[in-house]
Amino acid sequence: MGSTSSSTLEDEPIQGFPLDILEGPLELPAIVYGAGTFSNQYNTDEHLASDVPLRTVRLAFRYGIRAIDTSVYYGNSEIVLGNVLETIRDEFPRSSYRLMTKCGRYGPSTFDYTPETIRKSVKQSLERLKTDYLDVVYLHDVEFVADQIAPSPTGDVSGALGDDAAAYGLAPNEQGKIRGEGDRKILDAYNELRKLKEEGIVKQIGITGYPLPTLLRLALLILHNPPYEPLDIMLSYSHLNLHNSAFEQFAPRIKGDAKIKTLLTASPLSMGLLTGNPPPWHPAPVELKEAIRAAKADWDGDFINLALGYALGRTGAAHDNIPLVTGFSTPKEVHECVRAWREIKEDGAANATRKAGEEKVKRSIGDAGYLDWSWASP
Repeated sequence: MGSTSSSTLEDEPIQGFPLDILEGPLELPAIVYGAGTFSNQYNTDEHLASDVPLRTVRLAFRYGIRAIDTSVYYGNSEIVLGNVLETIRDEFPRSSYRLMTKCGRYGPSTFDYTPETIRKSVKQSLERLKTDYLDVVYLHDVEFVADQIAPSPTGDVSGALGDDAAAYGLAPNEQGKIRGEGDRKILDAYNELRKLKEEGIVKQIGITGYPLPTLLRLALLILHNPPYEPLDIMLSYSHLNLHNSAFEQFAPRIKGDAKIKTLLTASPLSMGLLTGNPPPWHPAPVELKEAIRAAKADWDGDFINLALGYALGRTGAAHDNIPLVTGFSTPKEVHECVRAWREIKEDGAANATRKAGEEKVKRSIGDAGYLDWSWASP
């Protein structure tokens, strides 16, 4: 990957609406590139060693998708991405894009939130990504480290915002309560990120995870403990899509009560679940996978476009300036996502055929008993 590969028609943007840049401290684009695809979780070594990652990132940047999310946990993602960004730096200098990564998770069951490891991890990410600063660093998958406070690890979690608030650790008088060693680890790790931010190495700091009640509880925990400052940013995933839209209920509380300025939602295809052919490690239960396969088989149109459009129609400038993080493996996938965004931009969210398709899929998944159903994590 020593020189920029030559362009083909597939490598050039198709003319149309430019991507929205959203209001907020980071001025993020409406779509953020999810670089978990630069790992064996989604792609082979052969794919990662080819020029396809370079061509895919370059095309995304040319479309205006100039923010990219990765993690030390995503195998060689930071290394692949760092090489790509170094190769295209003449066209896209470091100042032209936002770079986000994560720390604290290093394997399927390997977590280390000690301040020493957090600092070492961030320094390693700087080297791999060939940069002297990071726009965002998150604590990765905080639910695996924090104390577990939930009446059930699976199912519909909307009760956490109402009658079941106390069972999820969200009672108004317990917002700053440290439950145990896990919560202390979260606070210690986050304070180390604060130091890195004060040193100018990191611009914004936050947390990521899957269970929405846990994300809200930890955001409030950080806010209500010294030095009583809110998270800059939070990333939630697989909770704004055709099979689970619980994010829409939690987002106002996360931004309002926890005073977070930037909130992102990721994975409109739910880590490949909505392709109908998810990766073998996917945590969804067999029943949910089968319900989605059945809904996909019963839809005559482009199911991927339908799923992307659903999430794109509920994020962006018209929806509290919330960006959508989605992964790309090939230039074709970038083109398809931008096409879906433009369809929504042209009032596609109100399109009768699209709305009917969304309702049909959600009804089918609901009939199987798995609409707005969250799997266990951890």
